[in-house]
Formats: sequence, C-alpha cells, structure tokens
Amino acid sequence: MGKKYRLAVACLFTSVSVLAQAGESLATVPVQLREVAQTYSAEGVVEAARQSTVSAQISGRVQEVNFDTGDKVKKGQIILRIDEREADQAVAGSRAQVQQAQAALQNAQLNYARSLQLFGQKFISQSALDKAQSDYQVAQAQAAASEAGEKQSALAQSYTAVIAPYGGVVSARMVELGEMVMVGKPLMAGFDPSQMRVIVNVPQYKLADIGQRPSVKIEIPSLSRWIKAASVVVQPAADARTHSTQVKISLPENESGLYPGMFVRAHFVVGKASKLLIPGSAVARRGEVVAVYVVGEKEAVSLRQVRVSEATGENEVEVLSGLVQGERVALDAIKAGMSFKLKK
Repeated sequence: MGKKYRLAVACLFTSVSVLAQAGESLATVPVQLREVAQTYSAEGVVEAARQSTVSAQISGRVQEVNFDTGDKVKKGQIILRIDEREADQAVAGSRAQVQQAQAALQNAQLNYARSLQLFGQKFISQSALDKAQSDYQVAQAQAAASEAGEKQSALAQSYTAVIAPYGGVVSARMVELGEMVMVGKPLMAGFDPSQMRVIVNVPQYKLADIGQRPSVKIEIPSLSRWIKAASVVVQPAADARTHSTQVKISLPENESGLYPGMFVRAHFVVGKASKLLIPGSAVARRGEVVAVYVVGEKEAVSLRQVRVSEATGENEVEVLSGLVQGERVALDAIKAGMSFKLKK
C-alpha cells in the first residue's frame, strides 16, 4: 500500500465529529436485524421470447430495403421488396393457361353433350361416347390444374413484398439493395422487445433447493436494476455434458432497456436468514474504502469504516462488521458528506 493511500485512509478514519450547518437536518435510519431471503445466484443472458429470421420465398433482385438494424417495425409493414417483374410474367402466363384450359373444357363439354344425343339416336357406339366423356373429364382436370397454377403464381407474386410478421426491432440485415437472392436466403432478423426472458443453467445439485416453482429476481448490473420474474419454467431435461438444467425466466412485458444477449444474474430464493441491514445509499465509497456516517448522542456524527456485502434486491446491503443493531446512520451518505463540516 502506497504512502499517500495510507495517509488518506488514516485521515479519513481518524475519529472525527461533524456539526450540522445552520438550518439543516440529517435524515437517519436505524441499523436493523431482519430476516431476509437467502439466495443462490446463477449467471445468465437475456433473450427475446419472440424472435425470428425472415427468408426469401421467391428468387429475384432486391429492389427496395425499407429498414436497417435497430429500426422499429410495426406488424404488417413491408420491410423489403424483391423485383416483381418476373413474378408478374408468371402470373400473366398462368392466366393465359387458365383461359386456354377453360376454352378446351367448354369444347369438351359441348362434344360430350352432342355425343350423348347421337348415342341416344344410335348414331355412335358406346366406345365413342366413352371417349367423349373421358375427354370431358380430362378437360375438367386440366382446367382445375391451371386455376391452381394461377393461384400459386399469385401467391408467389405476394412474396415479392416481405412483410413483418409482428412488431419489433430489426436486429440484423443480411442483404443489400440490388443483391440477387434465392429461395431460402435469410433477409432480416428481428425480435419483439416487449416479451423478454432470461436463460440460466442451474447445476443439478441445486434443483432441489430452488424447487420446481422457484421465487427469483433478476439483477441487471449494467442498468443497476432488479426485476421480479413474471414466471419461471424449469426444463424437464439436463445437459449430459455440463450436468445442468436450463431455467427460463419470463420478465414482465415492456421492460425498457433490455435487449438480447445482455448479461444478468438470477437470484433464486433457497431459504431465510437474519442479517444486519442498512440502505445502500447510506454507504460512502472512496476507492477501496467503505464507510458510513454514524449519528450518535446529541446528534454528533462520526465517519466509520465498515465492511458490507453486495446490494440486495431491495437496494440494501448487509453489514458484516463495523456497526451494531440499533445504531443510526445517515440515509444519504453523499448529502451527509456535503452538508456537514469537520469540527476542529
């Protein structure tokens, strides 16, 4: 430890008292011994419950790209368009085939009707009538096939406009304007930010502790935020390689600031324990030094070094040493440090 650092610590934790500036009051809270939940923590990642990759269902050249990575898309919006001229030609050809088949059907129907009359007058044989009937049935089948082909062409034509299946955010774009795409080529990927969940892997030996319907809170270190789980599903299978079980934790809808791939911690309740607690806001941190402002008799305030644990879901910390139950500490350490001056 350097000489300057030792001097700073010595100065900071010399027994000192402070006086309140005129007209100011200091909010305090008692150090409390409370029964709180014991937890088991597992690291995990955020993923979207609804995410997908849209692929090309028709071959062609990309004619229009309406969205890029990070853009918000509403359900039903056209996110990309493929050149439809080839599809238009296919539809026109299918319609011509339908007209041709309809004309052939009409002709076969009339021929079959005439054959029936001639057969009744005994001018043609049974085999000739059977031939006319067969031709009529073939014409009907060809007409039905041509109509189905026209519908298929019209459906393929609709695939030139790639439509968002649901509202969300574009997470990846795999094509550029003017690029030639084939059937099955991935075009864009997206997710619905309103429905997020957390995936964690829990060792098999911990499953009995967390139970099949565990109580869990999610800590998001990057946002300094805690979220209570909406629902939890323990998968009925284990990974043979890691001997762990996947747990899916659904989060409340429309949680802002979350996106797939974020690092989180899941804290599963596994029991109860009595702990000495103070609010996290009462703790002052200066480098490796951790302290609180203790308010004693006659409102005398002293700065005392303490040892605390990490914050809990209620934004409280456990006091491991330096304080006893019943002592009072300043609720806001920053305000206490700014509002009071040292008494010489």
